Amino acid sequence: MVKLNVELERTAAVLKLLGDKTRLTIIAILKQRECCVCEILEVFDMSQPSISQHLRKLKDLEMVKEERRGQWIYYSLNHDSELYKLIEDILEHVPDQTDKINMIEKANPTLQCGC
Repeated sequence: MVKLNVELERTAAVLKLLGDKTRLTIIAILKQRECCVCEILEVFDMSQPSISQHLRKLKDLEMVKEERRGQWIYYSLNHDSELYKLIEDILEHVPDQTDKINMIEKANPTLQCGC
C-alpha cells in the first residue's frame, strides 16, 4: 500500500509540473533535442532565471538531466527515469515543436553565449 501511495504522489507531481504550459513546452522541445538555457530562452519571453527555475523543477523530479560541458549545461530528457514512460505518453498528445526548434536554430544563440 505504501508503494502505491508513493507512485501516486510522484505521478501527481509530474502531472502538476507538466500542467504548466512553459514546462510542458520545454519537455516537448527536449524530446526532439537537447538544449542549453540560452537556446530555450529563444522560445519564451522570460528571463534566464525564470527558465532556469522551470528546469530545476523538472530536474528535481528527475524528468530532465543535465550535462556540464565546460561552463555550459545542456538539458535533455532523462530516459532512465522511472517516470519516462509517463512523460512519453503525455508527449504523445502534445504538438510537435519543430517550429520552436527552427527558432532556436535560426537565432543560433550559442554563438552569443559560447555554448
